[in-house]
Amino acid sequence: MASFFRANEIAKTAVEIEKKGRAFYLRLEENAQTPETRELFHYLAVEESKHEVLFQALQDRLGDIELPAWATTEELGRYIQGLIESHALFSDQEVAKRVDALDDEKEAIRMAMTFEKDSLLFFTEMEALVPDTEKAAVRECIQEERVHLARLQAMYSQL
Repeated sequence: MASFFRANEIAKTAVEIEKKGRAFYLRLEENAQTPETRELFHYLAVEESKHEVLFQALQDRLGDIELPAWATTEELGRYIQGLIESHALFSDQEVAKRVDALDDEKEAIRMAMTFEKDSLLFFTEMEALVPDTEKAAVRECIQEERVHLARLQAMYSQL
C-alpha cells in the first residue's frame, strides 16, 4: 500500500487521473459512432488536459508541504489507496479491453459517467487534504467534473 505524507503526492495522483482521462476520451472519440458523441468526447478530452495542467501547477506549488497529521493515519491511507485502485481508469489494460469491447455509445457514455463519478469522489476527498490556499483550485475542478457528468447524462438520455 502506498503511503501519502505530502500533499503534492495527492496532486500527482490527480495529474495521473487527468492524463488517463484524456487518453480514455480520445479513444472514445476515435470509436464514436455519431458526430454528437464524437464532439462530446473531444470536449471532455480537452477538459481533462486543462485539469492536468491545473493539478500539475498545484503539485508544483505544494512542494514538500506535509499532509495534516490526521490525514496520515493508516486507515485514511487505505481509504485513499482504495479510491485510487478502484478508480475506473487505473487499470490501463482492463480499460483498453473494455473500450474495445463496447457495443454501443450508451455503454461508452455509462463508462465515462463512472470515470467522472470516481474522479469527483477522489477530488472531493483531495480538497480536505490540501492547504486552505489551494482549496479553490480543487473546488473549481470538482465543479467542472459535475458539469461533465451532467453533459454525459444529457447525451445518455438523448440516445
